[in-house]
Amino acid sequence: MRQHGAGPNARSGSLIRDEGREDPVPVAPLPRCAVFGSRGMRAWRRPRVMVEQKSLTPRATFDLVLLALVWGGSFLAIRTALDEVGYLTSVAWRVAPAALALWLWVLARRTPLPRGWRIWSAFLMMGLLNNVIPFTLMAWAQLHIETGLTSILNATTAIFGVVLAAIAFRDELLTARKVFGVTLGFAGVIAAIGPGVLAGLDLRSLAQLAVLLGTLSYGFAGLWARVRLSGLPPEVAAAGMLTGSSLVMVPLAIAFEGPPSFNLAPATWTAIGYYALVSTAYAYLLYYRILATAGSANLLFVTLMIPPVAIALGAMARGEVLAPSAFLGLGLLAAGLAILDGRLMRLFRRAPPG
Repeated sequence: MRQHGAGPNARSGSLIRDEGREDPVPVAPLPRCAVFGSRGMRAWRRPRVMVEQKSLTPRATFDLVLLALVWGGSFLAIRTALDEVGYLTSVAWRVAPAALALWLWVLARRTPLPRGWRIWSAFLMMGLLNNVIPFTLMAWAQLHIETGLTSILNATTAIFGVVLAAIAFRDELLTARKVFGVTLGFAGVIAAIGPGVLAGLDLRSLAQLAVLLGTLSYGFAGLWARVRLSGLPPEVAAAGMLTGSSLVMVPLAIAFEGPPSFNLAPATWTAIGYYALVSTAYAYLLYYRILATAGSANLLFVTLMIPPVAIALGAMARGEVLAPSAFLGLGLLAAGLAILDGRLMRLFRRAPPG
């Protein structure tokens, strides 16, 4: 799952190098993607061990909870900034400082920098799919719907990711279990937004659809990361992606909303600093650390923990009250994600002792 701004798809995993190694490990070429066609920037992939189930250590559990808190808080921070800045400017303030912070981290670690127009064009496309499109759509949506509802709909990223991966890659089969999980997930979406959302397309309905389009863009970003950014150190991939985002968002925000104002309230600066440096730059590093130590399957727990955090913060800070249908939708989404994870169903199938 990707938060309103999370890193490349956890299922791709190929941006993570082996612990203690300086270089990625060359193995068989990447599978051809039915959507983007290419086999990838390079024929490098992380060994198959990376997809094995890993147990949760106390440190990994702490990191999972911390990441859920960090990403859950981003919805309130973005909404706070939107009280004073335009939604395009809010996104520009998010990606540009985060890119700078990550490049400073890359330079401090003396990580080799990427070269060549192909990789930088891949960064630009990744920035569009994973930042520009979803961040912009969701920031605009938060002007018209609650932060908690935004976080619930944002959880459909994992649902779209499964469907798109099954369409794009031959090794991502859409099994009966996945079909059941996806169906429950989409039922949750319908419950959360209401089946009559298309009957009258007011601003609230359009905002909910905008969030869903943003999560769909996250799904395509996961495909692009797997195909085009394989083998890169994660901090370099994240910094390059955010640089591509900044090259688009900064001129766009200035063109449509004017030069950014620096005469902002302290609460606005605090919100911007939080969602740019903490829930974007730092969260990317934390995300990849969890992916390396706990595995992509355990990262699904973050998806389930983010909405309660966002809902609670929205209620406490802004007095938001969600309709009962939103909580029903969250429950169905959570059930769908649990089925996609598979471990819960394996527990039910396990034979009783004796």
